[in-house]
Amino acid sequence: MDNFIAFIESFVGPLSSLLTNTFVIGVSLLFAFAVVLYIIDITQTRHTIRRNYPLIGRFRYLFEHLGEFFRQYFYSQDREEQPFNRAQRSWVYRAAKNLDNTQAFGSTRDNDKEGHIIFVNAGFPLLEEEGTVIEPLEFGPYCREPYRTSSLFNISGMSYGAISKPAVRALSRGAAMAGCWLCTGEGALSDFHLEGGCDIVFQIGTARYGVRDAKGNYSEDKLRNLGHIHQIKMIELKLSQGAKPGKGGILPAIKVTEEIATIRGIPQGMASISPNRHPDIANNRELLERLEWIRVITGKPAGIKLVLGDVSWLEDLMQTIVQLGERMAPDFITLDSGDGGTGAAPMSLIDDSGLGLHESLPLLVNKLEQYKLRDRIRVIASGKLINPSDVAWALCVGADAVNNARGFMFSLGCIQAMQCNKNTCPTGITTHNTKLQRGLVAKDKATRVANYQKNMMKELHAIAHSCGVKNPRHLSRRHARIVKSVSQSVSLVDYYADKT
Repeated sequence: MDNFIAFIESFVGPLSSLLTNTFVIGVSLLFAFAVVLYIIDITQTRHTIRRNYPLIGRFRYLFEHLGEFFRQYFYSQDREEQPFNRAQRSWVYRAAKNLDNTQAFGSTRDNDKEGHIIFVNAGFPLLEEEGTVIEPLEFGPYCREPYRTSSLFNISGMSYGAISKPAVRALSRGAAMAGCWLCTGEGALSDFHLEGGCDIVFQIGTARYGVRDAKGNYSEDKLRNLGHIHQIKMIELKLSQGAKPGKGGILPAIKVTEEIATIRGIPQGMASISPNRHPDIANNRELLERLEWIRVITGKPAGIKLVLGDVSWLEDLMQTIVQLGERMAPDFITLDSGDGGTGAAPMSLIDDSGLGLHESLPLLVNKLEQYKLRDRIRVIASGKLINPSDVAWALCVGADAVNNARGFMFSLGCIQAMQCNKNTCPTGITTHNTKLQRGLVAKDKATRVANYQKNMMKELHAIAHSCGVKNPRHLSRRHARIVKSVSQSVSLVDYYADKT
């Protein structure tokens, strides 16, 4: 036993001495490093905080960075924080995981707040079995290949480039499982959009990615080839988007990989900056003629995506359609909200440009009805509609369908880290860093995408049945009221009647 103890001591003694020496050396190096930083801070003249508070002032940058991540967990209440609060995100997370989304002990929302929507439950609501099937709707009656679909809640445009390869794969597979469509965004069509087998809406942005020739002009051959792809159901010409009305797409150079550059037809490693409007379209007549040109070449329904701002522009569009005939009208209008989106954008535009959907959607629907174009032009509402009540409101106002991007990003695991434009997304959704993408397993996330869409439809049916109609497509303005004061609400029929 004595020999064994002596052996242990002979082993532990030198090891302890080595660890002690290593610790002392490490502390010495750390102290020396701190002294160097202190000297740098106190002598530099560019940063006031670091000069006044050398070394300690550097923690400001660390806390500022970490605050983006911790604010939503420790400091914000359930119903505060922008762009999406904890209650909104929590519903999506649970829906995507197919967990119980019921809540006890009452609402945490201020139901007396002005602008709050109240759905009007019927005296005798419909039983669940009385209404489940949603009637299909037709887009593009004058096309060679009209699109008929029953889908009400779909995936909005997120370009491959802005989001990662596994994210696109998960969305494609999830959309096919749920039976909804997936919009490509303006970054062109990739094999990853198609691999799930879902319906595709191909978006043409102002830079014409995917349908441009070497000089950046339209390529009729590429457009015609798109028309031959069965999965592509419609073509969407993007005029503007919620993230930055009046400015084109922005993809930072760090995200323009060789593969993305090839798909878009642009140089690798250079920022992908789209023009702020279509160079070939300067008025509504040219817009309608371009849509007809696309419709004829592809044989698919062709519509526009926009954020509404100048209301006189909308009036002129309606009058131009009447002059040229309803055949020339857009087959659909995707109306985005001016309160931000997934893309990188200047703060002046993301904060203060474009009408919000709560003002622009009823205005658009009323204008279509005024010109008797409501049955010709389908309306797709897009924006911050990530919860069932948001989507049901849009259907009540007059939308035929709803598109959403950020809700589906939450279903993929987005934590609202606000890193979308920096290639540092911690959940692998908006980064091309393969180490960060590793955590996003497309097969698993596809199921969550489908769950989110299906649970959305489940609760939309619940709202519809409560209001006494067979399915969400039958919701109208008489089925909801809006709070004007603590003691008064008014029907959407009256509230939106004069919005033209």
